[in-house]
Amino acid sequence: MNASDLIAFEDEMTALFEQGHIKAPLHLAGGNEENLIEIFKEIDKENDWVLASWRSHYHCLLKGVPAGDIRNSIINGHSISLCFPEYKVLSSGIVGGICPIGVGIAAGLKRQKQAGKVWIFCGDMTSLTGIFNESLRYSLGNDLPIEFVVEGNGLSVATDTQASWGCDYTGRPIARGYKYKLTKPHVGINKWVKF
Repeated sequence: MNASDLIAFEDEMTALFEQGHIKAPLHLAGGNEENLIEIFKEIDKENDWVLASWRSHYHCLLKGVPAGDIRNSIINGHSISLCFPEYKVLSSGIVGGICPIGVGIAAGLKRQKQAGKVWIFCGDMTSLTGIFNESLRYSLGNDLPIEFVVEGNGLSVATDTQASWGCDYTGRPIARGYKYKLTKPHVGINKWVKF
């Protein structure tokens, strides 16, 4: 998949939402295509697990989940919780909810001496929560096969992270992170919804 393929998928989901085929909230991605494509070059599609937050369409596509399966799941109302365990992909609409799940999977891989590692993708606001930091510290302290990737768009849903929390992840010594400008709305049709 290239950036154009990812963008085209989100444009298709937007059209389906506008036509009334998707009845549940739709959480779109945009602006981070190149960042994710680079990171996914390191991911072993067969052995690695990918865990993401509610904006996970790109993650699923890049991991190799067929677009038709993702489309059907979104149409059935699962945009914020796409889970395809057969492709080792899980996501959650709960802020930070994927972190302890990822820690458990990574601990299982290590204990059972299985190949692969866990990649946890979350937003910059999530990186400021206790659940993220406890999961990170446990993983580091137990040398788990896990990598945390902070996708920093400077937003806490659609509210400025810096203004809401007084800080962001920039400069924090966590695993890795990148910043991007979100180009698609959080929920709804071309309207930003602030919580």
